[in-house]
Amino acid sequence: MADHSELDHAVADGTFLMICGPTAAGKSGLALALAERYGGVIINADSMQLYADLRVLTARPDVSEEARVPHRLYGVLDGAERASVASWLTMATREIETARDAGRLPILTGGTGLYFHAAMKGLAPVPDVPPDIHAECIAEYAERGGEAFRRDLLELDPVLGSQLHDGDSQRLVRAMGVVRASGRALSAWQADPHEGAIAGRPVRVAMMPPREELYEKINTRFSAMMEGGARSEVSTLATRGLAPSLPVMKAIGVREIMALQAGDIDEARAVELASRGSRRYAKRQMTWIRNNFHAEMILEKKFSERKMTEIFSILSKTG
Repeated sequence: MADHSELDHAVADGTFLMICGPTAAGKSGLALALAERYGGVIINADSMQLYADLRVLTARPDVSEEARVPHRLYGVLDGAERASVASWLTMATREIETARDAGRLPILTGGTGLYFHAAMKGLAPVPDVPPDIHAECIAEYAERGGEAFRRDLLELDPVLGSQLHDGDSQRLVRAMGVVRASGRALSAWQADPHEGAIAGRPVRVAMMPPREELYEKINTRFSAMMEGGARSEVSTLATRGLAPSLPVMKAIGVREIMALQAGDIDEARAVELASRGSRRYAKRQMTWIRNNFHAEMILEKKFSERKMTEIFSILSKTG
């Protein structure tokens, strides 16, 4: 077995691990195995797993897994809160620094591309959007629909107006809010020099299973979630009367289970729709990873002993 002191030196010099992949790819399992073997701290980089309300539906690590190694930034926000990339980056940076101070390997794990991009590149100094303008944009999107809303944005921010699709309400609303609040397109702000990237040397591992294999796992996983407590989670969430625009209300499966519980669709249809949404999301995740993540290692099959050793070797390099 390799001398772990090599890894200790690398961590002290700023090395950290990033494991990115689409939903259901097995990221949590790899992170747990590496953290147990090499003394790591797992730090969440999934926007939905930040929320406490939906452990089952967002596939957060269970209580027994969290007890095996330190897990950070899982279930730390209430569903009434609205997380941002900037707030996640601040929390993740703090957790990475804490892990380093304790001599433990920081392991960022998740599937939210914006989070990984911020960790690697930092953020542009985009101004905050006042709540009243944000609310106006949400109401306008709901009233006019995504197609008309995006056409208006296209006039004010041609770059993002052409890149975003009509159904991407969160990003369309944000882009419109920024240009209305600041008088400058969000794409122009994003072109400014970025700040706040996580210091150190990232080692990037991408989990990219064959698409057919991944889709089959997604199809079976949602049915298991339904039996494992997802219904109860959504029922409890529904009683809170939260605004539909909040991120937690947009988690894949929430709308479908609410429709099931309202009697609008049957269980088979709910599973079908949620699984289809997950497959589409996974496709977008894989596209982002291929184009933006620049992984040192890509795992197409379940991780093996040999692959774990190779990851250790890459991590242990210094200089």
